[in-house]
Amino acid sequence: MGQSETVMAIQRATFTRPLIAVAMVAVSTYCAFAQRAPVPTRVRGTIEAVNGDTMQVKSRSGEDVKLRIASDVNVSGITKISLADIKPGSFIGATTVPGPDGGQNAVEVHVFPESMRGTGEGSRPWDLKPNSSMTNATVAESVVGNDGHTLLVKYKDGEKKVFVADNTPVVTFVPSDKSELKPGAKVIAFMKQLPDGSFETNRVSVGRDGLTPPM
Repeated sequence: MGQSETVMAIQRATFTRPLIAVAMVAVSTYCAFAQRAPVPTRVRGTIEAVNGDTMQVKSRSGEDVKLRIASDVNVSGITKISLADIKPGSFIGATTVPGPDGGQNAVEVHVFPESMRGTGEGSRPWDLKPNSSMTNATVAESVVGNDGHTLLVKYKDGEKKVFVADNTPVVTFVPSDKSELKPGAKVIAFMKQLPDGSFETNRVSVGRDGLTPPM
C-alpha cells in the first residue's frame, strides 16, 4: 500500500469511528425511550382532597396522584342498574377477559344513555385487568341463560359475543357536576400530562352512594 493509500485509509477510519459512536448513542437513546414506562391515561381511586382547581387522588394501587381539574371538566355520576336493563339496541361498554372456552367474559358492563350513543365505538385493549379489553358497541341480541346473559354486540369494525354473569356489575351514567368531586368519592379520572410534567383531568366518573366505578 502506498503512502497516499495509507493516509486515505487512516482518514476513512477516523471519519467512521465518530459515526459509529453517534449511531450507538442514537440506539441507546431509542432503547431508553422504548423502555420508559408509558404515561398513564387514567387513574382509579378515592379523592382525598380538593383545593381549588386541584384534587388529590389515592389510586387503588396506593399512589398519590395530583390532578389539575380542567375548567371545562365533564363529570358523570355512575349508578347501579340491573342486568335485565340491557336490551337489544342498548349501546354499552363492556370490559371483558378471555374465558376458558375462548369466549369473552364480562368483568363489568356500563350502559350509555342515549345522549352518549357512539362514545368510543369499537374494541381495544384495556388496563383494568391483565388481558382485558374494552368494547363499546350496540347490543344486537341478548340470550338469557341459567347463570347470566350472552350478548351479541356489534360495532363498526366487527362483532363479539360477551357472556355477562348474574353477579357482574352493571352500571349507567347519570348527569353530575363538580360538586361531586369531594373527599371520599370513588372516581375514575381520565388524564393527560401537561408540558410541565403535571397531570390534568377533563373527564371524571364518580360512583354514586359509595359505588366504586367498575370499569
